[in-house]
Amino acid sequence: MERHPAVYIVTNRPFGTLYIGVSSNLPARIWHHKHDVVEGFSRAHRLHRLVWYEMHATMHAAISREKQLKHWKRSWKVRLIVERNPTWRDLWREIL
Repeated sequence: MERHPAVYIVTNRPFGTLYIGVSSNLPARIWHHKHDVVEGFSRAHRLHRLVWYEMHATMHAAISREKQLKHWKRSWKVRLIVERNPTWRDLWREIL
């Protein structure tokens, strides 16, 4: 299987609850979020909207970036989203 490592942020609404994740298959992972396939934080908070993502050359690089972002202040994460996606639109179709 060919891997396409990515870090992503999903939310339930603009400026809502944020979840940062990493995946080697972003379309499949976001589909899981949208369909509440996996129990946990994102399912409990109905985090279905992909608002930011970043592709990486390796899983190691993607995981390192995910860990970095998880330690950021919320305001920094919001700014990261707004810089690229000021209307907080769902980027789902963009990754298909």
